[in-house]
Amino acid sequence: MKRCIVSLVSCLILATGVVGAEEAEQQSKVNKEANPMVLIETSLGDITLELYPDKAPESVKNFLQYVDDSFFDNTIFHRVIGNFMIQGGGFTTDFQQKATRAPIVNEASNGLKNKTGTIAMARTANPNSATSQFFINVADNAGLDHPGQDGHGYAVFGKVADGMDVVSRIKAVSTGTRSGMRDVPTDDVVMTRVSRKAPAD
Repeated sequence: MKRCIVSLVSCLILATGVVGAEEAEQQSKVNKEANPMVLIETSLGDITLELYPDKAPESVKNFLQYVDDSFFDNTIFHRVIGNFMIQGGGFTTDFQQKATRAPIVNEASNGLKNKTGTIAMARTANPNSATSQFFINVADNAGLDHPGQDGHGYAVFGKVADGMDVVSRIKAVSTGTRSGMRDVPTDDVVMTRVSRKAPAD
């Protein structure tokens, strides 16, 4: 009788372990799918982003608000440095800077690194000045990681999930000077539409 009870308990423990593993796997899938996805349709192809609200909640919330407001539609990648990054989110096709909402707090200390394919908030010398502009790293830019050269760094809040070939096409465009700004693409690289995208199955 005692042996049967022990055997029954063992079976229950094993069963619980299996259920626990299945629940953990399911929860992991749910968490992955919960990450917001954004589609950037450009004149050179599509880029899909995966954002990390658990690591950079304010940056993601801010970015998604601009997405939902169609703020990025028909804006350009206005700064391209082929061995560094591509930057956009602030200028129209006629090179007018768009009015933005208030700046957000710098979340560069979240542990995410400015590695190739990550997306981060652009800012001025003021660490808490980021608004709408962002950049996609096209190289491993460790010098931008927290604390960086200024004690703050640049906040990564997501990565390119699909479309690095498009990023590569953008980083390779010819650039020049325009309206007093350097590294501006000679031919506009336009973000025709930026919208939320359902997570992949």
